[in-house]
Amino acid sequence: MQSFIHPLLALLLAPLLLGVINRVKARFAGRQGRPLLQTYFDLARLARKGAVISNTASWMFVAGPTVSLAAVACALALVPAGGEPAPVRFSGDFMLMAYLLGLSRLALVLAALDTGSSFEGMGASREAVFSALAEPVLFLCFLCLASQTDGLSLSAMLVGPGRVFAPEEFFVPAVLFVLLLAENSRLPVDDPNTHLELTMIHEVMVLDHSGPDMAAIVYGAALKLWLFCALVVGCLVPLAGLPPLAAWGGWLVAMLAAAVVVGVVESIMARLRLVRVPRLLGGAGALAALSLVLTLWR
Repeated sequence: MQSFIHPLLALLLAPLLLGVINRVKARFAGRQGRPLLQTYFDLARLARKGAVISNTASWMFVAGPTVSLAAVACALALVPAGGEPAPVRFSGDFMLMAYLLGLSRLALVLAALDTGSSFEGMGASREAVFSALAEPVLFLCFLCLASQTDGLSLSAMLVGPGRVFAPEEFFVPAVLFVLLLAENSRLPVDDPNTHLELTMIHEVMVLDHSGPDMAAIVYGAALKLWLFCALVVGCLVPLAGLPPLAAWGGWLVAMLAAAVVVGVVESIMARLRLVRVPRLLGGAGALAALSLVLTLWR
C-alpha cells in the first residue's frame, strides 16, 4: 500500500519543485522571488482560461499535451521512492519508463509540427536531436544499476537488497543529474525563461498552446522533473530498512535538496552554446560507459 504514496505525492508536490528552483535562483540574484506556490497559481489560472486553436490545426495539436501528460504520469508509477518498490514493477520496466518519456516527447513534437510553423518546427527538431543523444545515456545508467543488482526492474535497481556502494557507482547519479538538466530543459542546456528565438528549444514548441492545454504541458513538465529527481535521489540515498515515516521524510528532504541543487546550478552556470550540448551529453555517456566497465570488472 505504501508504494502508492509516491504517485500521490508526485501529483500533489511536483509543481512545488519548480517553486523551489525559482526561489533559489531569485535568492542568488538578490531578489525575493516569486512565491513557492506560484506554479500552482499559474496552473489554476491556465485551467480557467479558454484555449485558442488555429483553424489549420488538426486533432494532433489538441491531443499532444494530454497524451504527453498521461505518458509521464504512467511512467511515474514505475519509479520506486521512499525505500518502497514502485506500485507497478516487472523485469525490464525501465525500458517502458524510457519509452513512455519518449512517447510524451513525441506527442509534443507532433503537436508542434502540426501548427505548420517553421519556428515551432525548429524547436521540435532541436528537442528530437538532443533527446536522441540523451536516450542511450539513460540506458547506460540503467545497465550500470542493473549490473549491481539481481533484478532488471527499477525497484530492484534503486531499492533492492543487492546494492553495493562502490566508488564507480557515484558516476551514475552524476550522469542522471546531467540528464535531468537536459531532459527538463534546464540550464545550461536550455533556459525555460528565455524567449530568444535563436536559442529556444522546448519553449518554442509550446508557444501556440494556451489555456488548459498549456496547463497540461506545464504540469507534465513538473512531473517529469519530479521523476528525474526521484531517480537521482534513489541512486544516492539508501532508505531500505528504515521505518516508513523516517524513510518518506528523508526521501522528501532529499527531493527538495535536489531541487535546490538544480537552482544553484542554474544560478552559477551560463547557458551552453547549442553546438556544445552534444558534447555535454557525449561526456555524460562516456562517464556512464566507464562506470559500467568498472562495475563489470569489479
